Amino acid sequence: MKSLFKFCLVFLLSLSFYLNIQGQTQAENKMITKEKFGTAPSGETVYIYTLVNTSNTKVRITNFGAIVQSLFVADRNKKFDDVVLGFDNLEPYTKTNPYFGAIVGRYGNRLNKAKFTLDGTTYQLNANEGQNQLHGGIEGFNHKVWLAEEIEGPAGPSLKLTYHSADKEEGYPGNLDISVTYTLTNDNELKIEYKATTDKPTVLNPTHHTYFNLTGSSKNTILNEMLFIDADKFTPTNSESIPSGELADVANTPMDFRTPTKIGERIDNDFQQLVFAKGYDHNWVLNNYNGSVRKVVTVYDSTSGRYMEAFTDQPGVQFYAGNFLDGTLTGKSGIPLNHRTGLCLEMQHFPDSPNHPNFPSAVLRPGEVYTQTTIYRFSTK
Repeated sequence: MKSLFKFCLVFLLSLSFYLNIQGQTQAENKMITKEKFGTAPSGETVYIYTLVNTSNTKVRITNFGAIVQSLFVADRNKKFDDVVLGFDNLEPYTKTNPYFGAIVGRYGNRLNKAKFTLDGTTYQLNANEGQNQLHGGIEGFNHKVWLAEEIEGPAGPSLKLTYHSADKEEGYPGNLDISVTYTLTNDNELKIEYKATTDKPTVLNPTHHTYFNLTGSSKNTILNEMLFIDADKFTPTNSESIPSGELADVANTPMDFRTPTKIGERIDNDFQQLVFAKGYDHNWVLNNYNGSVRKVVTVYDSTSGRYMEAFTDQPGVQFYAGNFLDGTLTGKSGIPLNHRTGLCLEMQHFPDSPNHPNFPSAVLRPGEVYTQTTIYRFSTK
């Protein structure tokens, strides 16, 4: 009897030890972790989610504004650095800032005089950049708390974020339901998939607004990074960054990135478009637009060896070189965010498209499903 009791005791202790080790291993191998990030102005609890793939590439995403807070990518020496600008905590994201890492909308980029006409009705939106609207208005998607769902799949960990935008929010018609799914694939891609529906005709143009710096330090500028944009044309603007409606050739201008060129090589040229925007902050008309995903942009940093390829199914990309960063904001690790220390590649429909019939349509109607896919793929050279 004693020997049986002893056997059972040893068995239970061994089983407990095994289950404890298994639990630790599963925790160590978990691809997604969640922790509190702070409290939104609305009083809602905000979380930050860490996604890690099989190469130990890591992205941290908060459900406030669907913001990519950090992205750790290896350099040619296998050293991981954070390659996006942002803040260490939630509070600065809740205030006015340059949309660091956020999903912006309903309409990314600018709408002239903050209005558009659809099916004979003119909609007056909330203006937040002079008389115009920028990135969805006074309180766009970047200031909303999204619902989050963790998904661990064979391609890599995903975070699905959903938001209900009520009819007349910021002046837009229709109840809009939108989801954005971030997947950190095991091929070192940050894949962003959008889906949306509406109950009234509306316009929709969400985009992702991360500021990349492939050197891995926001102390450095992005001026030495080599940029390629597969675009023969761009959309010129006036001094308020509102498109004229023209599709202008990039040939023989500083807007030509059809061969990889240092960002800083021509950024301060005395070219009217660059003077207006104090550098690059323009929409390029991407080649081969047919609704399918294709490679449209590459960025290469020779010091780190990091190479980023960008893919999209959208007709345009807004390349912004951080011209208005001026050091007044303090980023992660207490580093001031100085002039041109980050670049944005916002895959999109063209700015002010609803007011230009010759631009690709951004109209979404009941019964239709809006979809968009953008991928940023990382490797080294």
